[in-house]
Amino acid sequence: MDKKVITIGCEFGAGGPQIGKMLSETLGIEYYDRDLVDKIAHQLGVDKELVEKADTEKRVQYEFETTLGPRYANLTNKVIYLQQQAIEKMAERPCVIIGRSANYILQDRKDVLNLFIYAPKETRVRSVMEQLGVDRGKALDMIDSNDIQLHERHKYITGTYRGDRHGRDLLIDSSMLGWEGTAKYILMLIEMLHEK
Repeated sequence: MDKKVITIGCEFGAGGPQIGKMLSETLGIEYYDRDLVDKIAHQLGVDKELVEKADTEKRVQYEFETTLGPRYANLTNKVIYLQQQAIEKMAERPCVIIGRSANYILQDRKDVLNLFIYAPKETRVRSVMEQLGVDRGKALDMIDSNDIQLHERHKYITGTYRGDRHGRDLLIDSSMLGWEGTAKYILMLIEMLHEK
C-alpha cells in the first residue's frame, strides 16, 4: 500500500514541521509549509499580512473594485478555497504537507498517510524557548495563542478537532522518541505499509 502524500497536523512546539522536513529529505519528496501563504497572497494580489490574518481568523473582510465601485468579501473563505486548490495540486506528486487541514482536504484519497504530532505542554515550552530564543512566558503565550487559532481554523474548515483520531492514521507524542526518533518511526511505518 503506497502512501505518496503525508499530511502532518501538529501542536505548536511539538516538532511537526521539523519531523516533516526530515521525512521529505529522507524520502526525496517535496515539502510544503507556510510558503502557501506567500503563494496565495501573490495569486490574490492582496497584501501578505492581510492573507496571514485571514489564514488565522474566521471573518477577515477585504475590499475589491468592481464596475459598480468598491465591494467587500470574506477573505478568509477565499484563502481557504485557494489553499484547498493548492493542496490538491501539490498532492498530484509525492510530498509532505504541514497543517492547513490537508488531511480533511485529501480525505477521499487512499494514497495519503495522515499524521498528528503532539507533545506534553512542558516539552513544547522548552522546544519553543530553544528554537525561537524566547523566555518561558513568551513561549507559553505563543503556544496558547497558536493552539487557539489553529484549533478554531481547523474547526471552521472541517467541523472537527485538530487531533481527532477519526481524521488521522497515526497520532504520536514526539517527546517519546524525540524529533529524529519520531521521524525514523514514521519511516519504518511507511516502509511496512509499502510492503503490505
